[in-house]
Amino acid sequence: MTTGKGLKLVERDAGGIDLAFRADVLAGLAEPQKAIPARWFYDDAGSRLFEDITQLPEYYLTRAEAEILRGQAEHIARLIGPGRVVVEFGSGSSVKTPLLLSAIAPSAYVPLDIAGDFLRAAAAELAAKFPGLPVYPVEADFMRRVELPAEVEGLPKLGFFSGSTIGNMIARTATDLLRSMRETLGEGALLLIGMDLVKDERTLIAAYDDAAGVTARFNLNLLHRINRELDADIPVAAFAHQARWNDRFARIEMHLVAQRDVSFTVSGQRFAMTAGETIHTENSHKFTKRSGQMLLAAGGWDPCARWTDSEGRFALVLAEAKPPRSAP
Repeated sequence: MTTGKGLKLVERDAGGIDLAFRADVLAGLAEPQKAIPARWFYDDAGSRLFEDITQLPEYYLTRAEAEILRGQAEHIARLIGPGRVVVEFGSGSSVKTPLLLSAIAPSAYVPLDIAGDFLRAAAAELAAKFPGLPVYPVEADFMRRVELPAEVEGLPKLGFFSGSTIGNMIARTATDLLRSMRETLGEGALLLIGMDLVKDERTLIAAYDDAAGVTARFNLNLLHRINRELDADIPVAAFAHQARWNDRFARIEMHLVAQRDVSFTVSGQRFAMTAGETIHTENSHKFTKRSGQMLLAAGGWDPCARWTDSEGRFALVLAEAKPPRSAP
């Protein structure tokens, strides 16, 4: 097993508080429609809960993506070629990442994630499954350009962004992320990205509001994290999870709904909410073939192959960072 020590690129204050986390929470709670970016779900507890979500019968996304990786492994490997460094944006799933690594014979694996302990545990697990594969975990916020370890400098890269995480962002933010990925990986890099597809509303709602309540615990864990890390006193029991379909924007929205009037303090700042008011915690946009390709093109990526599962629920798209053109 070859495992790098890893890099830490998260900025914290003297008390160990993630500065970006605090800034996002305080800014989001001050808005008329309170909102907190979905990336802050993923502390260690949130990351474990999300792994539980991927095993739920209602949550088809992981199974559909794994089906594509298994069934199309030969075609995917032929297009990607051997010897690339796999840079995964988000710690690897115990199901999907090994399927990709097995198929393409990479030269190294670099997982990027903001949840440090979960990142290192996932990296160690992958390294144990692939003896001899260099693994270099990087604790970083991949929403902006990341400096990759020196050990992989100059090697061809493959970005891997699975699970339709790109759908968590509004178009402007998703475009910015795709552009920062291009900067991180470099010209000539490839990107293998998951995109969930538009389908019937009942299936979509069930995937984000499961009968066992795991997604509700995942959503509410964000409030527990704020209380623990930002010296807050949010009454978590006063909030309930809600998933809703927004047809205008083709997305599932997750909200935390105040069940009564509440007031609380976060990092010394006071906030109040009335019964029925919500904190908007996640978007999960769903794509058509055309909208997915347009988004990738806006982010500087040229789609070159696309695969779907047998039921047409989910797509994996391979795109290339080609040199920019000065004119049509």
